[in-house]
Formats: sequence, structure tokens, C-alpha cells
Amino acid sequence: PRSSEMPSETRTRRLAERIREELAEVLLSRTADPRLEGVLVSGVEVDREFAFATIYVTALEGTERRVDALRGLRAAQGFLRSTLAARIPLRSFPRLRFRWDDTAERAAGVDAVLARLREEESAGGGAGA
Repeated sequence: PRSSEMPSETRTRRLAERIREELAEVLLSRTADPRLEGVLVSGVEVDREFAFATIYVTALEGTERRVDALRGLRAAQGFLRSTLAARIPLRSFPRLRFRWDDTAERAAGVDAVLARLREEESAGGGAGA
């Protein structure tokens, strides 16, 4: 049982990576929608049945582009899916779901909290010494 699961997991990861690479190229070269300029594909997850591909995106300008970028991607969903299906041979190509990847924003928030704690610690440590 375990050995039969491994190729499927490997194939799923390979497909996710291939979708990420191809979609990144399509977004750079083949989309005319200004809402999609500067949109980066940060990751892709494909379910085990290959029914859905969840595409995680972010933008160079950050969170302020979130709503427009997601609307643009959803508007281009049919075009993107058919373009990817032409580039990646599968019996049935997964449906695309787009999600905003806020990892960078969350990391920046954590960094800010840590910096504030370090400042408070050094200010408190300096006063008590």
C-alpha cells in the first residue's frame, strides 16, 4: 500500500511544479490584463485526483494589489486553464483556484514584532544596568 502511494505523491508534486513554471511564463508573456502585471506564482498544490490546482500568488507591489490581481486571474481562468492544458498533456486538466499568498506580509509582521521586542529589551536592560 505505501509503495503505491509514493509515485502518486511524486507525480502530484511534479505536476504542481510544472503548472507553477508554465503559469509563471504565461503570466509574464501572454496576458494583456494590466491587473496581472507583476503577479508572481509562489506555489501550486494539486489534489490527489488532479481535479483542482490551487495556485498561490502574490504581487511585486504587495497586498494593495490583492483584490485586482485575484479578479484578473479569475477573469482569465478559462484562458489560463486552456493554455496550460495545451502545454501540459493530461487526460483532464485540473480546474484552477487562485489564493493570495500572504506569507511575505506575515513574515514582515513577525519581524516587526521581534524588532520591537528587542528594542524594549535593550531599553529595559540598559535602564536596569
